[in-house]
Amino acid sequence: MSARDTDWDGVRLHVVTGKGGTGKTTVAAALALALAAGGRKVLLVEVEGRQGIAQLFDCPPLPYGERRVAVAPDGGDVYALAIDTEEALLEYLEMFYNLKRAGKAMTRLGVVDFVTTIAPGLRDVILTGKTSESVRRKNKDGSFVYDAVVMDAPPTGRITKFLNVNDEVSGLAKVGPVRNHADTVMKVVRSPETAVHFVTMLEEMPVQETMDGIRDLTEVGLPIGGVIVNMEHPPVLPEDALAAAASGDLDMDEIIRGVKAAGLEHDAESIAAVLAAEAADHARRTALQRREKERLESIDRPRYTLPLLSDGMDLAGLYDLAAALRAQGAA
Repeated sequence: MSARDTDWDGVRLHVVTGKGGTGKTTVAAALALALAAGGRKVLLVEVEGRQGIAQLFDCPPLPYGERRVAVAPDGGDVYALAIDTEEALLEYLEMFYNLKRAGKAMTRLGVVDFVTTIAPGLRDVILTGKTSESVRRKNKDGSFVYDAVVMDAPPTGRITKFLNVNDEVSGLAKVGPVRNHADTVMKVVRSPETAVHFVTMLEEMPVQETMDGIRDLTEVGLPIGGVIVNMEHPPVLPEDALAAAASGDLDMDEIIRGVKAAGLEHDAESIAAVLAAEAADHARRTALQRREKERLESIDRPRYTLPLLSDGMDLAGLYDLAAALRAQGAA
């Protein structure tokens, strides 16, 4: 699949958010691999200081610098950057105020923590600013250093405030470097080259947070990307069996006969009861997933589905998820 066949042709900054526990970081990493496939160069940025990217790619903790962490299918490279707020603030001070020496002294005195505590909006400007700089950076020949940048962003509940940095700094500065920097960041964030993707699971709270987050971003004019449904549990029973399990009408005698036919003669009744309970739980989960899918259908955005990996998440699983995203036109 060529880049022109994707839903996001022309998008260079992919912001990935989602409720905690939905696999946001995993999806961001898989998307970076998918975007890099075919010889492209992609930067994966982490802003929360958890070193989740290093764990996924099974590499040492990332320094504050861009480092290659994976080779994508059919060529291409994924680089990663774990942004350190303190280091980024020192860069900011040097760039705009020529205060790097003073900045190091400030670090020792704890002033960096003080600044980011009393003015959290400045922290977000620094984090989003570092990412947007990566999006804009060019080689000497005028080409972009990175074909795309993927940001593993804060959770859904904080994403609007995090990205809408103009509002965040409005009380800090009306003019000057802080204001100018925020304006530059917002030009990138609000542009057609940016898309904010929401990761969810087919459960009530993650779906509701996704819907609320999309509404909030729309209200402030920030660009919505797609909805990525992660860890979907596929039905393993036919429709009639699901209906019977949900209503408690399973034929226990038939189940017992099946257990015995499998060679489990001893305590077949107890085993059959456990299987019936598992079937009922599976039927409830399947019904829940279908209901939440219907809710998501009210969102007029592309939707992608990633399976629950039965063997757990490892590097091979990450490549499988990247392939699934590519097959669905996400990259």
